[in-house]
Amino acid sequence: MEENITEIVTSLVFQLAVIIFAVRIVGKLAVKIGIPSVLGELVAGIIIGPYALGGIALPGFAHGIFPLNSPSLAVSPELYALSSLASIILLFSSGIETDLTLFLKYSVTGGVIGFGGVAVSFLFGDFCSMLMLGAGFMDVRSLFLGIMSTATSVGITARILSDKKKMDSPEGVTILAAAVFDDVLGIVLLAVVMGIVSAISGGATISGTKIEMIAFKAFSIWLVFTALCIIFSKYIARFVKLFGGTYDFTIASLGVALILAGVFEKQGLAMIIGAYTTGLALSGTEIAPVIQERIHGLYKFFVPIFFAVMGMSVNLGALMNKEVLIFGAVYTAAAIIAKIIGCGGPSLALGFNLKGALRIGMGMIPRGEVALIIAGIGLTAGIVNQELFGVVILMTLVTTIFAPPLLSVTLKIKGRGTRKEIKTAEAQQFVWDFKDAEIADLVIDMFLQDLRSEGFYVQMMNISDGLSQARRGNISLSITETDSIVTIETDKEDMGFVKAEIYEVLLCLNKSLQTLEALHAAGSFQTSLISGENRFEPALMKLLNKNAICCDLKGETKKDILDELVTLLEKTGRITDHNLVLSDVLAREDIMSTGLEKGIAIPHAKTDGVKDICIAIGIKKEGIDFSPLDGEPSKVFIIIVSPKKGESPQMQIISAVSSILRKKNAYEKILAARTPDEVLEIIKTVSPKK
Repeated sequence: MEENITEIVTSLVFQLAVIIFAVRIVGKLAVKIGIPSVLGELVAGIIIGPYALGGIALPGFAHGIFPLNSPSLAVSPELYALSSLASIILLFSSGIETDLTLFLKYSVTGGVIGFGGVAVSFLFGDFCSMLMLGAGFMDVRSLFLGIMSTATSVGITARILSDKKKMDSPEGVTILAAAVFDDVLGIVLLAVVMGIVSAISGGATISGTKIEMIAFKAFSIWLVFTALCIIFSKYIARFVKLFGGTYDFTIASLGVALILAGVFEKQGLAMIIGAYTTGLALSGTEIAPVIQERIHGLYKFFVPIFFAVMGMSVNLGALMNKEVLIFGAVYTAAAIIAKIIGCGGPSLALGFNLKGALRIGMGMIPRGEVALIIAGIGLTAGIVNQELFGVVILMTLVTTIFAPPLLSVTLKIKGRGTRKEIKTAEAQQFVWDFKDAEIADLVIDMFLQDLRSEGFYVQMMNISDGLSQARRGNISLSITETDSIVTIETDKEDMGFVKAEIYEVLLCLNKSLQTLEALHAAGSFQTSLISGENRFEPALMKLLNKNAICCDLKGETKKDILDELVTLLEKTGRITDHNLVLSDVLAREDIMSTGLEKGIAIPHAKTDGVKDICIAIGIKKEGIDFSPLDGEPSKVFIIIVSPKKGESPQMQIISAVSSILRKKNAYEKILAARTPDEVLEIIKTVSPKK
């Protein structure tokens, strides 16, 4: 009996909820131990999948939350459909992120090295199948294992190159360019193999001539559609912009990708090829950076679902099989050696020495998203079984985990990687410390916006690490932001342009700050802070601690009072560095005094010296000069500090405190209080009741 549609949807809702939390928890744990989050998401899928915890019977789920659907399709068709949509979004995003100009500029060097890596990897993967399975070279299993060995995960490599300050080195630029060719050539090969699979499934007899015809047809379809999309990319961009604002035309662009994905699938090719082609075409248009930014939310939701579903398809029993482990070890070794030979070998003929060739080969080792997508297609189509799917998962895990440290070791080897000295190839590094992370954020945002207006292609290589890359013609910039420090790497001859651009940004920012300075001097915002009509923040009462209240401060100067208040904060148990907190509070006072009118002062700051937001109250009945607005001595001090990073309602708490001090003579009562308990009782009395 067919399931009720409501039951199917309800089951899907529960499954998505479990996936959302599982991929984020395991993904974050993976990042903490230095493993890419994508592998954490894959492992999360293995853990919660039908072959593991997902198949355990629970109340309301007789066969588990993730019951096994079939050996070829482990999850439900509904969940698989969502993962297929996720793969389209993933490849569309990959296409958008591809720098078409860079692709064409390095078409010779990157093309030769990329082609070498793909060709050798394909052959090694295919030969592994012939050796381990006794299959023929043109067996579809051999072809699929060959294709899955070709991909390169450029994001992982880019992160290592950035960390080692080698993004714009000859090896770095070559790796990034070759990785783009790897993806494109892998997509073309997939198109060819999918054409062969389609012919076989239709009952056609496959001969050498037939294979050549299928390959020609598949390649032609891909080439024609790609060429047409690139030629008419500006018209496509104009069309999607007709739908409205940035979010609207981003969704419309994804709609175009879905149409082309469907067309390719109807032609017997994979949907992801159409999605990648659409993204590649739009990557050279003015709307590409906007699409890349706006689609990020969809990407963050859907793509982890894809990796989780791939993990759910892993049969742990089959994966732990001795034969599978041996096959996986052989296949993984072949995949690593193939990239070193296939990419490193040609680089020797292109001006690189052995060091440079080894670095390029190591940089091309990590496999990632594309390999998993192709593996999923093969599993669903019945081309590869659970054992072969496990082999691919092992290869992806091992190459992704071990490639970064291997690349790091080769980059530490002293000496250049080219036969001849390239004077401007090694990027010059210039560092600006803006002393404030928020100012650095603002400067970088304005700088990248100006670069786009100058015709640069700006690519966020690693958003979480604040890593961006900008290219236009022969100019290449690598921009890294770490807290308040901005580092820009480029050739010496281009640094003049960079400095001029930063100078213009600072002038523009300074003009804006001068406008704000007039308001600052007037004190209009600070005056509004002491209004009695501010909204009450319930968190305030939970933060108050009688141990952090003193009714008789001893200090005679502003610094002494602040030192005493920070000592009170330590009694909350949330202070980790007294001196750092005091320094940050004093720095805030240097900007403008936090002394308000009528004897009230609310010193505050954000600092790395606390674990969480905390409050302390101090009273000095005779008062001291705290440089308030009305010139009167300050007598009641409420200090509030919170961490620089993370969420905390600091300004809401400050607003609530000032509101309470203006109600029902609260200030006078607090000033007259003799014990911390009295102070707490007064605040509770005048606080709004729930």
